[in-house]
Amino acid sequence: MKPKAVIFRSRCFLLLGLTLVWAGRAETLTIATYNIENYCAANRLTAAGYRKDYPKPEAEKRALRAVIRAVNADVLVLQEMGDQPYLDELRRDLKSEGLDYPHAALATAADPDRHVALLSRRPLKNVVTHADLEFPYFGAKEKVKRGLLEATVVTAVGEVTVFALHLKSRFTERPDDPQCALRRAGEATAIRDAVLKKFPAPTSGNFLLLGDCNDSKSSKPLQFLQKRGKTAVADLLPAADSRGDTWTHNYRREDNYTRVDHVLVAPGLRPAVQGGAARIYDGSGVRDASDHRPVVVELQLVAAK
Repeated sequence: MKPKAVIFRSRCFLLLGLTLVWAGRAETLTIATYNIENYCAANRLTAAGYRKDYPKPEAEKRALRAVIRAVNADVLVLQEMGDQPYLDELRRDLKSEGLDYPHAALATAADPDRHVALLSRRPLKNVVTHADLEFPYFGAKEKVKRGLLEATVVTAVGEVTVFALHLKSRFTERPDDPQCALRRAGEATAIRDAVLKKFPAPTSGNFLLLGDCNDSKSSKPLQFLQKRGKTAVADLLPAADSRGDTWTHNYRREDNYTRVDHVLVAPGLRPAVQGGAARIYDGSGVRDASDHRPVVVELQLVAAK
């Protein structure tokens, strides 16, 4: 007969072993989207006056890196990133400050200056830039201006595919399409169809669409990203900051606040969303870094049985 102390220790080790096995079947993945406002050469008003093809000021870059470090996402989707040297610079500076993203991708499409990018602490596979997505527009074919960046994130309990996007701005380019509303709707349709080509049964897919949509949750582009006919493609997550405010973009000239940055998840992935919602980061320095605020979602992933 075993002494009681030995039996007690054996049961403790058994319980500990079961706990470790259970814990090994779940993993938290934090994903964020952030428009970093012209991290490239652009015409801008500086303290020294108006400058053409001027880089993002160093003070804004420092504030931006502080926000990114505070968000501390495993996967970070970026909009308005410049060419590869700018992305390399941001990664290098973040690493020097203690945040290392060993994996990165940059989508190059029709927009020659502002790109969609992705930084990740987790390995990436099947990274694809969809630069040839087309849609009908006033009797012709147009391409999605910033393309669509697709990357599959590898975790210990499975894979999650991220579709990173940045729809056309509201700047009117032709009078018969005020604020480019029709163009954004066309871009959203082309992106949605590309997602469905990859995941024809979205209810069983592990994927997210996220980025700057330049439109509100009730707009046609957001409706098109969520459904095609009777097929549910993705669920739009609610989002708010610590004060309950929901804006993600400040148009400084008009002192206007709107929510244009969104996170959508596949219906089958919705139960993994912690708290059932995304959150908008409103910490220190966020207004000094960009005219947008990051939107963050935490997924609790569980290994398939």
